[in-house]
Amino acid sequence: MTADDAVPDAPPSPEESYLLRLYVAGATPRSAAAIQAVQRLCAVQLPGRYTLEVIDVHQQPALARAERIIATPTLVKHAPSPVQRLVGDFSRDSRILVALGVSIDE
Repeated sequence: MTADDAVPDAPPSPEESYLLRLYVAGATPRSAAAIQAVQRLCAVQLPGRYTLEVIDVHQQPALARAERIIATPTLVKHAPSPVQRLVGDFSRDSRILVALGVSIDE
């Protein structure tokens, strides 16, 4: 197979479920804002099609190390493939949607 034969990743189908992990650092305003932004966006754009795990790196440092999390907040999309990460600012819905590979009809 040559590079020309490679098939690009198809966008997730509307029926696929999303497995998301949001890594935060304690009960800070920044962590709370990230959690709220991701929960709100998923409830609107992925109703009934997502699992969101919120992981505090202070309480579960082994999970953060295994995932190689070096900054918070970090959102990791494990499913559907490919795995994608978004670090930092969660104030723009469009940025989160791009990281999740979700397209919306406008």
